[in-house]
Amino acid sequence: MKLQRKGTRHSHRGVIGVESAIVMIAFVIVAAALAFVVLNMGFSTTQKAKTSIISSLEEASSSMQVAGKVIAGGDVGNAWIHTVGIPIKIASGGDIVNLSNSTMAVKYVSNDINYDDIYVGAMNGEYKSLSSAAAAALADSSGDMVDIDANPFSSGLSTNTRAYIYFAQEVNSNEILEQGETAVLAITFKSGDTPQVLDKIKAEIIIPTGAALTVERQIPPITTSIVDLG
Repeated sequence: MKLQRKGTRHSHRGVIGVESAIVMIAFVIVAAALAFVVLNMGFSTTQKAKTSIISSLEEASSSMQVAGKVIAGGDVGNAWIHTVGIPIKIASGGDIVNLSNSTMAVKYVSNDINYDDIYVGAMNGEYKSLSSAAAAALADSSGDMVDIDANPFSSGLSTNTRAYIYFAQEVNSNEILEQGETAVLAITFKSGDTPQVLDKIKAEIIIPTGAALTVERQIPPITTSIVDLG
């Protein structure tokens, strides 16, 4: 007759129950860890997507905008424009812009004229008119303004078609365009490049980040020395 020790069956059942509980706990821990990893990957992917969207929006929008009317210096007798002034400022929510000629370019197109970059640089200080800025650019015969060799308001046309920046309203005296400042992109034309009545002109201000600012105007009849291009 085979004898069984009393209590053995219950002991085995207890051990099996503990083992099952341990396995279940381990399974729950592993499942929780996997869920955490999956959620973390999801959050990371969402954050990357958000960053990419923000970056794309910044690249698609320009940091600058036109800050008023575009004006021009006109020669009534010859019926042409010798200088154009485009006021610009930082757009709402836009970042500061470095106006140095090492980081910025200006493309100019008009009829059969096409220049990839006519920009020479920015002048420090405030100038209240296009003519006073032109005189200062001519006087600054060294550095960035070396290619500005005439003041079209008083001494005829320059030998080069060039663009430069001056500040109409300046907060800090440097080449950085900030909120609260107004700069003017001045374009001075050489003989043969001067826009005439009904010509279309287009300037494209290209900066390292954000979309380029494109300004396009058509030349109206030239009846005064200062022409409103709108």
